Amino acid sequence: MNTPLHSVRVETGPNPKNCVIWLHGLGADGYDFVPVVKELEQLGLPATRFIFPHAPEIPVSINGGYVMRAWYDIRNVDLQRQEDEQGVRQSQRWVDGLIQEQCAAGIASERIVLAGFSQGGAIAYQTGLRSEVPLGGIVALSTYLPCEQTLDAERSPANQNTPIFAAHGEHDDVVVVERGQRAVQLLSDRGYRVSWHTYPMAHSVCGDEIVDIARFFEPLLTRA
Repeated sequence: MNTPLHSVRVETGPNPKNCVIWLHGLGADGYDFVPVVKELEQLGLPATRFIFPHAPEIPVSINGGYVMRAWYDIRNVDLQRQEDEQGVRQSQRWVDGLIQEQCAAGIASERIVLAGFSQGGAIAYQTGLRSEVPLGGIVALSTYLPCEQTLDAERSPANQNTPIFAAHGEHDDVVVVERGQRAVQLLSDRGYRVSWHTYPMAHSVCGDEIVDIARFFEPLLTRA
């Protein structure tokens, strides 16, 4: 499957055997999380290919139709009301294409981690839980579970045991922490291996969170 997404790509060493596909939030772009690579390197991350795709530019209803980079439209502050399911599923297909490209390039799917922040985290959940190939992990930051009403019918056995790192700011007023907690509870009830982390921050990422992500990555990306 080809994907039209343009991406920023960073490799932390020669011939990487690992890949992290990291999806940005609403209105940002692929460069948003590039600085995290250096921090993870300093924490001992092995040679890894990072792919930071740019979401397409689309009108976003909640922002008065202003055109910005978004993985799908947001029509309501509730986020899960009037959900843009078509947009979510289109982004899912594009990210699936990135996963397939990396597998075709010789990286085992079990060494691919799908990560995302806010809207990007929603697509990481949407894609990772439905992926037909087993992934190394899913990182869902300051986000929620989209299309949850179809999860039971669509979730893939390939990723039933895939470890999931879910994190949220306790003072998040964009995606309230209860949304993140709901996703974790729903997934835990279905037997997923979810680790839940909260931090004293708003809709953001903090240093302690990066340290915890590095610890999460370590057993996934250092396997023989």
